[in-house]
Amino acid sequence: MKYLVGISRVFVGVLFIISGLIKLNDPLGFSYKLEEYFSADVLNITFLEPYALMVSVLVVVFEVVLGVFLLIGYKPKFTIWSLLGMIVFFTFLTFYSAYFDKVKDCGCFGDALKLTPWESFTKDLILLFFILILFFGIKHIKPLFSKLLTTVIALLGFIFSLWFGYHVLEHLPAKDFRAYKIGANIQEGMSIPEDAAKPIVEYSWKFNVGGEEKVVTTNGSYPSVEGDFVSVDTKVIQEGYQPPIYDFSIESEDENLTDQFLEEENLIVIVSYSLEKIEQVGAMKLKRLSEEATKNGYKVIGLTASGEEAKQRIKEAYGIDFEFYLCDEKALKTVVRSNPGVLEIDKGTIKQKVHWNDIDDLELPKVERKPEPKIIEDVIAYFIDGESSTKEKVEVLDSTKIESINVVKDSLQLIALNAKDSTSTFYTGIIEVKLKGE
Repeated sequence: MKYLVGISRVFVGVLFIISGLIKLNDPLGFSYKLEEYFSADVLNITFLEPYALMVSVLVVVFEVVLGVFLLIGYKPKFTIWSLLGMIVFFTFLTFYSAYFDKVKDCGCFGDALKLTPWESFTKDLILLFFILILFFGIKHIKPLFSKLLTTVIALLGFIFSLWFGYHVLEHLPAKDFRAYKIGANIQEGMSIPEDAAKPIVEYSWKFNVGGEEKVVTTNGSYPSVEGDFVSVDTKVIQEGYQPPIYDFSIESEDENLTDQFLEEENLIVIVSYSLEKIEQVGAMKLKRLSEEATKNGYKVIGLTASGEEAKQRIKEAYGIDFEFYLCDEKALKTVVRSNPGVLEIDKGTIKQKVHWNDIDDLELPKVERKPEPKIIEDVIAYFIDGESSTKEKVEVLDSTKIESINVVKDSLQLIALNAKDSTSTFYTGIIEVKLKGE
C-alpha cells in the first residue's frame, strides 16, 4: 500500500500541477470556458458569469497549489480532502457535459490538449481512482522536508501561482497554444486538406406507410419507400476534420473582405471583441498607434463583433479614424487575449501580437506602402438619335418608342469621343438610343 500511495502521490501531484499551469498560462481562456458552463444552456447558473474570470484564477491557482502540497507532503489531510472534493465536482461536471452533449471541450488542459467530453470524464475517473488510494492511504503521506522548509516551499508555490496568473492577464499568455500564435498563417489554418476525414452522419428518415410510422436509416441517400415522407433526423457518428481556424472572417456591412485583407502586406489589426467592454486605458492608446503606423506605411483596420452604434461612439470618444470591420466574437477572443489587442499581419502571417499594455513594444519600422488601386467609375455618354443627351432623359423615354439601344465600350468610337471632348471628362462607355420613326 505504501508504494501504491507513493506512485499515486507523484502521478496526481504532477498531473494537477501541469493541468493547473497550462490553464494558469491562459486564465482568460479558461474563464470563457467557465462562462460556457455557467450559461443557461448548460448549468443555468448565469449569475456566476460576471465572476467567471475571478473563479477561473482561484480554481487554477488552487489546482497548482494542491499539486505542490501533495508532492511535498504539506498538510496531508487538507490536501487530500481538497483534491477529493475538486475531482468529485469535476467528474460530475464532465459527465454532465458528455452525457447531455453540452460542452465540446472541458478546457482541462486549455488549448494545449483538446479532449472530448467522454475523454475528459474518463480522465477524471482515473484521477478519482488514484485520489481514493491517497485518501485511504493518507497515513503513508509524509513531508519530504523539514517543517519550516515544507512551509516555505508551499508558500512560494502559492505566491508564484498568483504572480504568474496576474502577469499573463496584464500581458499575454507566456506560451501561445492557439492557431493564431506568432508565425502562424491564417489562410493555412483555415484550409482543409484534400485527404481530410469527412464526417460520418447517420440519417433517420421517417415515413407514414399505410397509417403506420416507418423509420429507415441511411448514410445520406434518400430511401425508396412507398409512403409519405414525414421528417428526417441526423446524428453525427464520427466528426470529420475541422481546420484549426474555422470562424475567422473580416466583413463589412455588405461584403466579405477576408481574402482581400489576408493578402495585404504590413497590416495592423486592432482587435476588440466588444467595444462596449473595451479597456479605457487601452482605447486611449489606439489613436497614437494608428497615426504612427499609418505614417510608417502600414494599413490599419479594426476588428470587432460590436454594432455600428458602438463603433461610431468609440471613434468619436477616442478620435479614431480607422475602419472597424466585423468578425465573430468567439473568434476574436481566441485571436488575442486582450481587449483591445494588436496584431501585425503580413499576407496572412502573424508577425507580432501584443496586449494593450504592451502597445509601446510594437515594432513599426518604416515600410514602403503600395499605392491603393484607383477605382475608376463608369462615366457614360448618352445619345438619342445621334444627339448628345443625359441619363435622366434616356430613363424617362417611353419604351414603346425605342427601336434599339446600343452599348459601346472599348472601341475606336469611344477613343474618338474622348479625343474630341473639350472637357476633362473621360468616358468609359457610350449608350446610343435610336427611336422609332413617326
